[in-house]
Amino acid sequence: MMKKIRVLVVDDSAFMRKALQRMLSSDPMITVIDTAADGEEGFEKAKALLPDVVTLDVRMPGMDGLTALKKIMSDCPVPVLMLSSLTNEGGEVTLRALDLGAVDFIDKSTANTAMDILSIAGDLISKVKAVAGVDARKMVRRAAAPETAETAGLAGPAVKRAATFARGGFEVVAIGASTGGPPALQGILVEMPKDLPAAVLVVQHMPIGFTASLAARLNSLSSLEVKEAVDGDLALPGRCLIAPAGSHMTLRRDHTGFSVRISQEPEGLLHRPSVDVLMESVAKEAGGKALGIILTGMGADGARGIKAMHDAGGRTIAQDEATCVVYGMPKVAVDLGGVDRSLPLDGVPAAILEALSAH
Repeated sequence: MMKKIRVLVVDDSAFMRKALQRMLSSDPMITVIDTAADGEEGFEKAKALLPDVVTLDVRMPGMDGLTALKKIMSDCPVPVLMLSSLTNEGGEVTLRALDLGAVDFIDKSTANTAMDILSIAGDLISKVKAVAGVDARKMVRRAAAPETAETAGLAGPAVKRAATFARGGFEVVAIGASTGGPPALQGILVEMPKDLPAAVLVVQHMPIGFTASLAARLNSLSSLEVKEAVDGDLALPGRCLIAPAGSHMTLRRDHTGFSVRISQEPEGLLHRPSVDVLMESVAKEAGGKALGIILTGMGADGARGIKAMHDAGGRTIAQDEATCVVYGMPKVAVDLGGVDRSLPLDGVPAAILEALSAH
């Protein structure tokens, strides 16, 4: 019999604690070993019980979720899944939690009644199962990186490196990510120079509303212009467009150049936005003038799309297993034969600039 995933639930609401415990315990692979009503109690119980996963509310009286997260990652590293609410402030706090070492988050904005809470059960259970096997040491190493990037300014080693960009080279860089993606994207985009000669298109799996906060945060840290895409946005050199959660983003080309289309089509896919949908459109419209990158994430989204880019003559890169939070999407892409190179995350920015300057 397989060992059950041991979960500690930390939330100041007695109603939420009970609801989360009931949802998680409904899965035969999960057992809730204890609950805590505030950050201090959650930290002490995480240290004493060493659970496989902690679910941690962001907003709590006394010691809040971010403070508890810092202490857990410092003293007893364990995969942490944040429970967040979508507000302007909430989106930024959630991204900060990911910087500090949280593996992923659940949006509990709509969970105001018992019926609403049940709607997040499937997502909660699947994410707990996915993050249970994450090496918490990776999260500790990652938690230190954002402070260094922010305090060092925008001129990281790849930016400082001289690059002569060839005319007629790559015109589009398409990036797909899921679990662990926001800090990984940040690590790449802060290294890109303002005069990057290609447009960057990003699909990051997130709940609806959070991609606006992600775009704003990345825009503040990167020399590139980073924005949440709207239908008809031009895909210009030096601009990064992030697909809005809940909609697909595709590339289109006409006599004036590249732009993006934002729509609900195709329907019925597991993810919207879909990395596959973006990359298949890039393969069709940009062909050999595109660079595809698949980053950390659970599942298989992007494997088919990056294979299409590879087969159309583009170059393709996957984040390697050692630096992925979850080696799911990159692994499937590699196994499908669509990846030219697998690289550690800190090697990806230089590889992008090398490709753009040498193509």
